[in-house]
Amino acid sequence: MKTLQTEYDQPLASFNTLALPAVAKLFFDTSNEDQLVAALEHCSNIGEIPLILGGGSNIVLSGKPIPVCVRIASRGIRVLSKSADRVIVRVSAGVNWNDLVEHCLAAGYYGLENLALIPGSVGAAPVQNIGAYGVELNQFVERVHFRWIESGKAQNYSAAQCEFGYRDSVFKRQLNDKVVITAVDFSLRLHSEVNIEYAALRQELGDLLTPSPAQVRDAVVAIRRRKLPDPDSLPNAGSFFKNPVVSKKTMQRLCEHYSNVVYYPTSSSDEFKVAAGWLLDQAGWRGVQEDRVGVHREQALVLVNHNNAQGAELLDLAARIQSSILALFGIDLEIEPRIY
Repeated sequence: MKTLQTEYDQPLASFNTLALPAVAKLFFDTSNEDQLVAALEHCSNIGEIPLILGGGSNIVLSGKPIPVCVRIASRGIRVLSKSADRVIVRVSAGVNWNDLVEHCLAAGYYGLENLALIPGSVGAAPVQNIGAYGVELNQFVERVHFRWIESGKAQNYSAAQCEFGYRDSVFKRQLNDKVVITAVDFSLRLHSEVNIEYAALRQELGDLLTPSPAQVRDAVVAIRRRKLPDPDSLPNAGSFFKNPVVSKKTMQRLCEHYSNVVYYPTSSSDEFKVAAGWLLDQAGWRGVQEDRVGVHREQALVLVNHNNAQGAELLDLAARIQSSILALFGIDLEIEPRIY
C-alpha cells in the first residue's frame, strides 16, 4: 500500500468546480480503502469531522478554513455477476461519473446514458440521487458501500435503505457527515431499452423514433453542452437550485397568473414540481452579472464564478435570488450543492 501522505494548508480552489478559495489545514489524498481508513483514524484521533471531497462539483466553499479534507481518488470498475438481461457492476467512489457512463456504453451495459456528462464522481452520485432527462440514479442502484467516519467500519445499504428521493437520500440527511461512500453497485441492462420521454430529448433526437443508447447519450451531451457552461472555462456547480415541489393549490395559483409556467407531475397527485429555471427567468435573473459572480446567460439555474470570486459573494447572490423568488411567487428555493 502506498503510504498515506499528509499535506498541510492545502489550497482547495483547484479541487472544486466553482473554483472558490478555501484552505484545508490537513489534506489527505486517498486512492484505496486502506488509505481511507488510515485518514479516518487520524480524523478520529484529533476529533475532527473531515470534508469528504470527490470531484468537487456539488460543493460551495464559503471561505472558512477547513480543519481536515479527505479526497477520494479510488479507481476501479468490475463485474460482479451477469444474468440473461442484467449485469451488476461495482464501481469505486473516485471514478469520474461520465467516464463510468462511457465505459458502460462501450461494454454494452445500458441505462445510464441519460445521465451523461453530469460532473462529479461516482461516490457523490447517490448522495443527491443525481438525475437528468427523465432518469434518476436510484433506478439502477443495487447497493451502496460506505465506511463510518468515526469508526472506519465498513457497511453497505440496499437501494431501499438509501431512502432515495428527488435530489435526496439518507446520505444527505441522517448520514450526513457520518459516512464516506466507497463504492456503488449498479444493476444495468444488457439490452437496449432507452428512455426518451423527456420533451427536450425527443426534440433533440428529431426523427429518430427508436434511437440506440449511444444516440441518446449523444443527444444528452449536445443539449448539456449548449445549455451548461464547462466548469473548466467558466467555474460553476451545475444546477444551483432544486426544482421546488409545490402543493396542488399553489400550482393552480401559478397557472392562473402565468400561462407559460413550466411544471412537471410528481408521484403524488397533490404535488407538482415547478421548474426553478423558469422562476428565475420570470424574476429577471438570467444573465445577471454582479462584479465577480453572476447567473449564466443560457441557463438561469447555473451560478458562475466570473473572476476569482469568494464563496461569500456567491452565497450573497444566491440569498438575494431566493428572497426575490419568495417575494414574487411565495416559493422557497433550496440550494442544491452542499455549503461548507
